[in-house]
Amino acid sequence: MQTLKRVLGIAALFFTTAQAADTAFINVNVVPMTEEVVHVSQTVVVSDGRITAIGDVDVTEIPDGAAVVDGTDRYVMPGLAEMHAHVPAADSPDLERVLNLFIANGVTQVRGMLGEPGHLELREKLAAGDLTGPALYTSGPSFNGRSVSDPKQAAAMVHEQHAAGYDFLKVHPGLTRAEFTAMVVAANDLGIRFAGHVPDDVGVPLALELGISTIDHLDGYMPELIAARQDPTGGVGGFFGVSLAGIADPGRIPAIADATLEAGTWNVPTQSLFVQVVDRTSAGVAANRPEMKYMPEATVGRWIDAQREISADLDPGVASRAIELRKKLILELQQRGAGLLLGSDAPQIFNVPGFSIHHELRYLVDAGLSPYEALLSGTVNTARWFGTEPESGTVEVGKRADLVVLDDNPLADIGNSRRVHGVMLRGRWLGRPELDALLRRYERAASPASSR
Repeated sequence: MQTLKRVLGIAALFFTTAQAADTAFINVNVVPMTEEVVHVSQTVVVSDGRITAIGDVDVTEIPDGAAVVDGTDRYVMPGLAEMHAHVPAADSPDLERVLNLFIANGVTQVRGMLGEPGHLELREKLAAGDLTGPALYTSGPSFNGRSVSDPKQAAAMVHEQHAAGYDFLKVHPGLTRAEFTAMVVAANDLGIRFAGHVPDDVGVPLALELGISTIDHLDGYMPELIAARQDPTGGVGGFFGVSLAGIADPGRIPAIADATLEAGTWNVPTQSLFVQVVDRTSAGVAANRPEMKYMPEATVGRWIDAQREISADLDPGVASRAIELRKKLILELQQRGAGLLLGSDAPQIFNVPGFSIHHELRYLVDAGLSPYEALLSGTVNTARWFGTEPESGTVEVGKRADLVVLDDNPLADIGNSRRVHGVMLRGRWLGRPELDALLRRYERAASPASSR
């Protein structure tokens, strides 16, 4: 594929020089994510893509010939995961941009929520290090009201996607209860997970009962906060139930949070997407963020138009209440132990890949999570969901060297997560100069927001 060949060329641009077999981060502060603590003045040694030593800077030996990275006054933590990403097709001219913007922001793993056949090869290229980009875990093409016509076809699609080698199934709106159930039966028989939206005909309680692995966008939760007899919309309520907020009862949140915990279902809130779409003030701020210069002008223009269309008839008071209800739900899920996973839905409306994950972290903290709890959703929790705890999610000896070095402590202020000094990707170090070079490839002179 031409795009894959082009990205391979970009990878060669940064990795043609001989890479040292070992790298040592000297005098760095370690945020291990095994507990809420910082180990100061450490040396972290990486060999052949694995962390081989962590210890006090005064006593930890540096291998002969190791590349040395000065970590003084800096903080190393695990690379972050984006658990709701839309990866362009393998032959898309946008692929290189999206992959590199993720890496430049410390995102070392993504879960692709709308897969296609080319993503299977892309996944292997990324895993082998042949391409510069985060590790990819991908769904197949989505199960939705247009792709599925009856229960028999739903089951057949499950078998096809399992045989093709996709990692999980993506659910979109539009499935009937019978189609959804047929998909679930086939998925459970084959041992493949399903995740994403909750179709209106299914509802959260049944989705939980049938074992949906993740619910994304908190989809379907708002209708559960109202009594059915009070709802004139039939439980739909527009963009993720926003228009139902005026009649929603926050007293119903604990029960649905408990049901989520009992089911073992994780949630990917994508709060950044929701707020930036329904809150006109937040949307105006988002449209003028500096990172918009890394997206094509036409893309940003479409985002502005889409946000205006969705929010045009939305009462600001109802939108504000919807945001607050979602914050309460996020906090309740966290406090009751129902798992949260970090995801922003990039690149969707105002969510520039990589940059948006740091906005999502801020929104989680605004909902009441501590910085440590928010970071868990993109490190330890994601490793648990992927089943890669022995390999990733923490900074420990033996773990894969997918790391991000920050210029300040993210546990003190979640805003420091965006202060990326460098990224180690499968043992390859990209310092600030290399990351800046990646970003310059996509930079425009100005954002179009002010002209629309």
